[in-house]
Amino acid sequence: MKYINAADILPQELLEEITRYASGKLLYVPSLHEKSSWGERSGSKKYYRERNQKIKELFQQGQSMDDLAETFYLSNETIRKIIHTKN
Repeated sequence: MKYINAADILPQELLEEITRYASGKLLYVPSLHEKSSWGERSGSKKYYRERNQKIKELFQQGQSMDDLAETFYLSNETIRKIIHTKN
């Protein structure tokens, strides 16, 4: 999401009305489209789901938490949380 100058896109009358209420303030205008859940559009959700599944599989095959932490550049605590998550 990027900032756009309201004067560049709004009709003058609407801009004047908004200025009466929020002159000099930053406003957020929500999208009319249904909101996606975190990571759906960027693919992050899928990436982390697949990565976490791979970590669980490698752990079940006998790889240690220390090795997994080093391989995936994560802390041992993060590896532990991933392994013990039921998903």
